[in-house]
Amino acid sequence: MQNDRGAQEALYKLYYADMMQVCQSYLADEELAREAFNTAFLTVFESIKNFDTERGELGGWIRRIMVYSSIDLYRAELKFGNVTDDLPEQETEFIPPAVLEKLYFEDILRHIRTLPSATQTVFILSVLDGFSHKEISEQLNISEGTSRWHLSEAKKQLRGLLENKPGAARPMERGGRK
Repeated sequence: MQNDRGAQEALYKLYYADMMQVCQSYLADEELAREAFNTAFLTVFESIKNFDTERGELGGWIRRIMVYSSIDLYRAELKFGNVTDDLPEQETEFIPPAVLEKLYFEDILRHIRTLPSATQTVFILSVLDGFSHKEISEQLNISEGTSRWHLSEAKKQLRGLLENKPGAARPMERGGRK
């Protein structure tokens, strides 16, 4: 399949919608999402010979490549504000499952996109893609404490949005930064 253009086109079409949605969840700009998607598929085509069918599902492998491609492009486009590691552990904000069940993916994504970009990315990596704070910190070159803070802030702001609290979506200022 590595050099079979017909098979490559079929694979591309099969995964286009789902994987483009993955890239769009990290990159709000349509052009950047498309760039991450195409870069990731180039990696898929170049690395397909290394895919081990006994270790996992093809769709999961492709999704992971999409996530990494999106993160790489995000990192190249934006910079994170640093938050110190010595923040106290914060209680995790709880969003009731019943509230989330009522929303469609696009509605949820629209709310997530109101978050500051760094907070948005950490939230997606943690909640939607299941990365640990250690993995997030390694991928985004931030500390685990910064990752925890962004996740906590995202949950707090999303809860405010879902409960329709005025001003809840505004990023909180810390040390003169947003």
